[in-house]
Amino acid sequence: MGDTIRWGIIGPGKIAHSFSKDLKLLPEGTLSAVASRDIEKAKQFAKEYNAEHAFGSYEELFNCDEVDVIYIATPHNLHAQWSIMAMDHGKHVLCEKPMGVNLSEVEKMIASAEQNQVFLMEALWSRFNPTIRKVKQLIDAGELGDIGYLHADFAFYGLDRSEEGRVLNPYLAGGSLLDIGIYPIFLAYVMLGKPKTIKATSKFYKTGVEIQTSMIFEYKRAQALLYSGLTSNSEMKAEIAGSKGSIFIHPRWHEAQGYSIEKGDILDKLDQPTKGKGYTYEIEEVHSCLKSGKLESELWSHQNSLDLIGLLDQVRQLTGVVFPFEE
Repeated sequence: MGDTIRWGIIGPGKIAHSFSKDLKLLPEGTLSAVASRDIEKAKQFAKEYNAEHAFGSYEELFNCDEVDVIYIATPHNLHAQWSIMAMDHGKHVLCEKPMGVNLSEVEKMIASAEQNQVFLMEALWSRFNPTIRKVKQLIDAGELGDIGYLHADFAFYGLDRSEEGRVLNPYLAGGSLLDIGIYPIFLAYVMLGKPKTIKATSKFYKTGVEIQTSMIFEYKRAQALLYSGLTSNSEMKAEIAGSKGSIFIHPRWHEAQGYSIEKGDILDKLDQPTKGKGYTYEIEEVHSCLKSGKLESELWSHQNSLDLIGLLDQVRQLTGVVFPFEE
């Protein structure tokens, strides 16, 4: 691995733009290549971010010797397919969340990473957010006492989107759960672990995708109330409460810029602005792992991804969320 880690991107959409802007803030990494099935789109993206190579197929990028690690930013249903192909070409992979659509896909992806001896990580950027890391440290240190309650939601109005697009199209694994419901589930998992039982209910859209899901995660001493939806906005302020006090992660909590901690009559607000939009931290984690020869992150491991997709699968089983390509 050279001094500068060379990135390739497949799927140059909205999230890839945010990622690339943050990558430019880090001197140890550079965008070397971008691939799209639309070569003009690839060329335009490459020009905007000063990437040397633009390809009209993903396979060309996988064969590029000037790429060390690939960021997979395609729709959910293609994450496993392209990640495995990239790893079979000897490339390290950062795959946008959810890593796969279901547990079987994630297991195959991890097996490919192990077989090819390459780095693989799910791009769950919130795990590396400084505020969320600090809140976990406080909870693990017992600052809030025994945790009894967690609430987190993530919602936006998405019913005006194209039914062919990724949000409302069941063939692209659309709906709220895998796209944004993954965040509240992640927060409960990171802060409280795996629940003993789950209760969940969903509402569905005319295309067949789920557009509202409410969940209760039951723990030995706590409950987590979680929600995702496409029928309205929500406040998106997360709350974690215990016997000694409460922490509020400021909106939008999944990309938090700070938090408040309340004990008795005292409320302390702590600002913790991110570098760039906040993708910088997951990129730095990838750089650190690659330079030290690690094949997975300790902060968000392969087992963490397996646990998370397992929870998503449980919710889907309870609510009847099935995609056409799984039937």
